[in-house]
Amino acid sequence: MNSSVSPETVRTTCAYCGVGCGVLATREESGAIGIKGDPMHPANFGRLCSKGSALGETVDLEGRLLEPRIGGKPASWDTALDLVASSFAETISEHGPDSVAFYVSGQLLTEDYYVANKLMKGFIGSANIDTNSRLCMSSSVAGHRRAFGSDTVPGTYEDLELADLILLTGSNLAWCHPVLYQRIAAAKAKRPAMRVVLIDPRRTMTSDIADMHLAIKSDGDAALFIGLLGYIAAQAMVDRTYVDRYTSGFEQALAIASSHDLRSISARTGISPEQLREFFNLFTQTERVVTVYSQGVNQSAGGTDKVNAIINCHLATGRIGRPGMGPFSVTGQPNAMGGREVGGLANMLAAHMHIEDEGHRDLVQTFWNSPTIASRPGLKAVDLFNAVRTGKIKALWIMATNPVDSMPEADLVVKALQECPFVVVSDINSVNDTTIHAHVLLPAAGWGEKDGTVTNSERRISRQRPFLPLPGKARPDWWIITQVARRLGFAEAFPYETPAQIFAEHAALSGHGNRGSRDFDISAHSAISDVEYDDLSPFQWPQGRGEAALERRFFSQGEFYTPDQRARFIPVNPVNEEAADPRFAFTLNTGRVRDHWHTMTRTGKSARLSAHFAEPFAEINPLDAAVHGIADASLVKLGNDHGTIIVRALLTDRQARGRIFVPMHWNGQFAGDARVDKLVSANVDPISGQPALKMARVAMKPFEAAWYGFSVMREKPDTTADYWALARAEGGFRLELAGLEEPRDWSAFARRLFGSSTDAPLLAYHDERQGQHRMAIFDNETLIGVLYVAREPVTVSRSWAAEQLTLPFARSHQRFQVLAGRPGKDMPDKGAIVCACFGIGRNEIATAAMNGCRSVEAIGAKLKAGTNCGSCRAEIKGILDTSMVEAAE
Repeated sequence: MNSSVSPETVRTTCAYCGVGCGVLATREESGAIGIKGDPMHPANFGRLCSKGSALGETVDLEGRLLEPRIGGKPASWDTALDLVASSFAETISEHGPDSVAFYVSGQLLTEDYYVANKLMKGFIGSANIDTNSRLCMSSSVAGHRRAFGSDTVPGTYEDLELADLILLTGSNLAWCHPVLYQRIAAAKAKRPAMRVVLIDPRRTMTSDIADMHLAIKSDGDAALFIGLLGYIAAQAMVDRTYVDRYTSGFEQALAIASSHDLRSISARTGISPEQLREFFNLFTQTERVVTVYSQGVNQSAGGTDKVNAIINCHLATGRIGRPGMGPFSVTGQPNAMGGREVGGLANMLAAHMHIEDEGHRDLVQTFWNSPTIASRPGLKAVDLFNAVRTGKIKALWIMATNPVDSMPEADLVVKALQECPFVVVSDINSVNDTTIHAHVLLPAAGWGEKDGTVTNSERRISRQRPFLPLPGKARPDWWIITQVARRLGFAEAFPYETPAQIFAEHAALSGHGNRGSRDFDISAHSAISDVEYDDLSPFQWPQGRGEAALERRFFSQGEFYTPDQRARFIPVNPVNEEAADPRFAFTLNTGRVRDHWHTMTRTGKSARLSAHFAEPFAEINPLDAAVHGIADASLVKLGNDHGTIIVRALLTDRQARGRIFVPMHWNGQFAGDARVDKLVSANVDPISGQPALKMARVAMKPFEAAWYGFSVMREKPDTTADYWALARAEGGFRLELAGLEEPRDWSAFARRLFGSSTDAPLLAYHDERQGQHRMAIFDNETLIGVLYVAREPVTVSRSWAAEQLTLPFARSHQRFQVLAGRPGKDMPDKGAIVCACFGIGRNEIATAAMNGCRSVEAIGAKLKAGTNCGSCRAEIKGILDTSMVEAAE
C-alpha cells in the first residue's frame, strides 16, 4: 500500500477511538484539509464516523502551543529541556527514583510511548509511568492476563460480521465506535437472522439494531455472566473437550455460578427471570457468539471480575479464537493498544512482558543495556496523583492528556498539581484545565504532524503519517523525551533520529528471548528501514522474524501463555451493591456523546461537531424530574461530598428511574461548571486499579435561575454568568447563559458579551414585565451578535440563530427578524441538528417523513442524512417512528 495516493493525499490513521480507521488526508489548494475514509484500510474500508469526517476542521493553529514556556513566558528549547532534565535529576538525587513520575496517554504514538517507558523503567529505574488508558481498559488487561496469561485480544473485526449472535455489554457502539456499529448493521442487513443483544442500563442509540435490550442494573454485569455460566452447565452446553484439554479451574468457577439461581440473578441484575431465560437460551443455542465490551464493563470497582465472568462463558463453550466467536474488548483511544505493547501501564514491561517476572526484567534490561530496571509495579493513575498530592512525587511530567478533567475526584487532581514542586506538561494546546498548572509547557506535535504507528483494538498496527509541517517550535513527543534522556546522561541508549529507528528497536525487543513464549512479536520488522517504514501497510500482530503478515485469531487450539499453557477459569462473585446513602439518591453514569471526544480539545474546534450537543446535559427520567421539580431544558444541579456541577436537564424515558447520565467531555474552556468527573469517587478495581467512572452517587435539585439566555456572536465571549456553556458555530460562537440575579443594564451586558469595539447602535426589545429582552448589533451588513433573554429557557431555534452569523443583512426587516428570533417563510427552521455530516435538522427529517419518507433509506435519498458516516441513523429512525405515531393519531 503506497503511503501517498496522490502527491497531495497522504494515507494516515484517525486520531479518535480504538477502531483505528484509515484516513486519506488531502491538502487542498485553498489550504483546507480534505478528509475521506481509506477504502483500502481493513479496519474501516472507507467508512468514517462524524468525528473522523471532521478531522480537517480541527487542525488549525488557534490555541496552539507554539513555543516552550517556563512560568508562562516563552523560552528556548535548550533552556526548557535543561530545566526539565536538571529538575528531574535533582529530585531523583535527593529523594530517589520513585519521587518522579510520568503520566502519559493513548494519544501518544507507539514510538513516543516506547521511549517514555524505556527512560522511566530502564534508566530512571522507577515504574511510576502510567497512562490515561488506565481509565478505560486496564480491567481488560487484567482480565486477559488472569485468564490467558497474556494481554491478548483473541479475535478480529471480521468476527463481528461472521457472528450469529453479538452481545454488546457496557458499549454504546453506535456513538462510541460508530464504524464497528456500521459494520455490524451492514452484516445484519445481509443476514437478518443475526441477533444483537444490548446490555446497558440506558436505552442508547445502539438499541436501534438490538433484538433484545437488557436494562441491567449498574454493576450487574458480573452477576449476569455468572448466571449464564451456571445456565450453560445446567443445560449441558459445556464444551467438555475444550475445557478438559485447554483450561483449568472450571469446577471452582462453576461452584460459585451454580449457587445462584435465576431469582437471585434477577434480583442482582434487575432483569426479569423470563427475560434472563430468553437471553440464556439465545446464548446456549447459538454457536457463533461474540461478546463486545467496553468502558461500561471496565470502568467499575469490579471491572476485572466482570471481564473474567465474560471470558469464563466463552471458555466453557469453547467459543474463542474461531471465526465469529470470542470475547472482544474495544478500546476508547487511538493507541491504547500500542501503549499496552510497550509497557505504558505502571504494572507492565515493554513487549507484553511482566514486571513481576525476574526473567522478563532480565530480558528487557539486557536488551536495553540499562543501568537499572524497575523491580516492582509503579503507582497506578489514582494512586499516582494521590502521591503527588501528599508530596511523595515531587516532579511530574504529563504528556498528551488532561487529568484535571478526566480523573475521578478531579478537584483533588487540581490540588495535587497546585502543590507539586515541579510539573511539566507536553501538549498541543496553550490553555486547557491541566496546562494552566504547568511550570514548564512543551509544544508537542499534533495529529496531522505526527509520524509513527498506532495499534487498534484488533491488534492491527497502522502508520500515522504527517501531512502538515510542524508549526512554530512544536516537536514530536519522542524527540522531546529523547532530548531529556540525553541530558540525564543516557545519550548512548537514546540515539534516535527518526521514528523508524524506534519502531525497529521496539520490534526487535518483541522477539528478544521470545521463541513463541509471548503473544506480542513483531520482530519481522526489527530491521525495517526508513523507506520501508514510510511505506508500511497495516498489519496484525503477531508477525515474528521471517514470517509473512497474516490475519490471525488466538486460542482455538489452546496454546495459552500461562505456565501450563491452559486458560484459567476465574471464580467470580457478583459485585456487591453499594450501601445506599439517603443524601445521594441517584446513580450517576458518565460517558460519551456521538460527536465529541474526551475533553473536547480537538472536537470543540468544529462547529458541526458542536451542533448536535452544544452544552453539557443530564439525561433524567421524566418521573424523577417531576418529583424534584425539574422541567425539560431547565438547569439542574448535581452534587455530592466532592462538589457540584450545573448542566441542562434532558428528560427521556431512555433513562431508568434513579439513574442519571452525564457526558464527560465538558471542561473549563467550554462550560462554567460541568467537569463531571469531580463528582466521581476515586474507587478503583483492586486488581486493575481502574476507577469506577460509571458509578457515582449524587443528589439532584433544580438550579433556580432568575433568567436564561442564548446568544450567538462573532468574537469569543468573556462571561462570568452563574451558568454558561460555549460552543463553536459557523462564523463565530453560540452561548447558553443563566443567572441567579438579573443584570442592572441588559444593553450594557449585551455589549460586553459581544466584545465588539463597533459604535454601531444596539437594536433592542425589552419587556420588563415578562422578563424578555432581545438585543443585537449589526456592523454594516454583518451580524456581530444577538442575545435572547427570558425567565424560562429560551425557545429560539439554536441552529437557525447560529446560521445568521453567516448571512448578509442589507435590509432592516431582516434585522428585526433576527431580533424576533423567528425565521421568515423564506427561511425555514431546520431544527436541532441530527446529521452532523450534512447539517440536517430534526424539523427537516420530520417534514420529509410527513411527506412520504418512511424509512432511513428514504430520508437518505431525499436529504442525504445518514448516508455518510451513518452515526445518526438510529436517531433518524427514532424521529421517523415518532412522526408515524403522530400521523396515525
